[in-house]
Amino acid sequence: MLQPLPLGERQRNRSSEAQMLRTLNTFALDLMSIPSVEDLFWYVAQNVVGKLGFVDCVIYQADEAQTMLTQVAAWGEKNPFGRNIINPLIIPFGRGITGKVAQNRAQIVVDDLLGDSDYIADTQPARSEICVPLFCGDRIAGVIDSEHPEIAAFGEAEQEILSTVAAMTSAKLELLAETQRSQARYEDMVVAHTQLTKEIRNRKALEAKLFEARKIEAIGTLTGRFAHEFNNLLTVISGNLELLELEAPETADQDTLQGVKTASDRGAQLIRDMLAFAQRTRLSPVALDMNRLVSEFCEECETTFHSPIEQTLAHDLWPVSVDPSAVENILLALSLNAFEASPDRSGVSISSENVFHTLPESALFPTELNPGRYVRIGVSDRGPGIAPEHLSQIFDPFFTTKPVGEGTGLGLSMVLGVMRQSGGTVVARSKITEGTTFELYFPVASCGDVVEE
Repeated sequence: MLQPLPLGERQRNRSSEAQMLRTLNTFALDLMSIPSVEDLFWYVAQNVVGKLGFVDCVIYQADEAQTMLTQVAAWGEKNPFGRNIINPLIIPFGRGITGKVAQNRAQIVVDDLLGDSDYIADTQPARSEICVPLFCGDRIAGVIDSEHPEIAAFGEAEQEILSTVAAMTSAKLELLAETQRSQARYEDMVVAHTQLTKEIRNRKALEAKLFEARKIEAIGTLTGRFAHEFNNLLTVISGNLELLELEAPETADQDTLQGVKTASDRGAQLIRDMLAFAQRTRLSPVALDMNRLVSEFCEECETTFHSPIEQTLAHDLWPVSVDPSAVENILLALSLNAFEASPDRSGVSISSENVFHTLPESALFPTELNPGRYVRIGVSDRGPGIAPEHLSQIFDPFFTTKPVGEGTGLGLSMVLGVMRQSGGTVVARSKITEGTTFELYFPVASCGDVVEE
């Protein structure tokens, strides 16, 4: 406020017109960089109203319900604590001069507060007061209030100055509100985009599972329909081949017949592998000690292939519920692959350990695996490894990197089919030049199962 001149003149002792313009111009420039409503109110109280010749300033902020005003910023003797309001004053809409301004949405100038029934006396009573509303759109955002210890301290000049400050402040409040609305819309868009991305990812995952299920169903249906008839044909062919072997003593004929017999045997094995992949193999699961089965298998391999297999077996291994013959076939298929991949048929190893599978780990598995306890059997080699572009395809039927005639491509798909039918799965981990490990997850036997001796 401007201090009144001696002799009761109404002329105000305010800053020069040039100083006022500089203050308002600085305010206009700084408005763009003020980041929040709180900073805006303190800036207006201390750096604008405080430099325009007013002796005090209090700014009130309206609540969302448009029923209450709360003191949020001040300048002058009533606020000696910097940017801290001690016991902020709360005024209902319609009460006192400040509340009337908020309710009526129009400024009020009182020349003598002692004659105004709406005046709420403060700890330091004043004689005149000016109150200007702040708007944010069509809502009352708050009130700028200034009091003076002298009568009739506020004339048209003070009203014009404070109205200008209020208009600039209101414009910034609307800008901050729009910025907040834009930020909220952006955050909503981010949430919506994230949700949409998640739904698309889930849909693709479901589509992949559906495709996989339909593929297995198609292979199973196809295999089930012709496997029996094809086996009958192979039985006839094999029987006739044995008769021809007895009737054709010539060596050349024997070689030819042996080639046909080998092809017949491969056809029979192909049918068995297809049944395994389609989960149509008849399994007879029993509770057994996997360590013992692995040890016996390794002894047989060393005798048959004259190649040792390193064993790293865990103590107190949980019993598993699986078909022993199926497990032996799986270990044989993986061990043969490991021997072929390893230089000099060395560096092949088998390990066992107890694991507790959690749901997040399933993201790396070719098929879903229920959380719980499993025995993990690892078959490792020190070969060249599997290229990353092939790693995701190795369990597909008929996929092979071997030359034509050297593999059916059903070995690993058979392993996956039997493991799924057994309630587990198989995971391949490989690094180029460092080798490959196939991890078999076997479900732990229930408490009532008796371990087979």
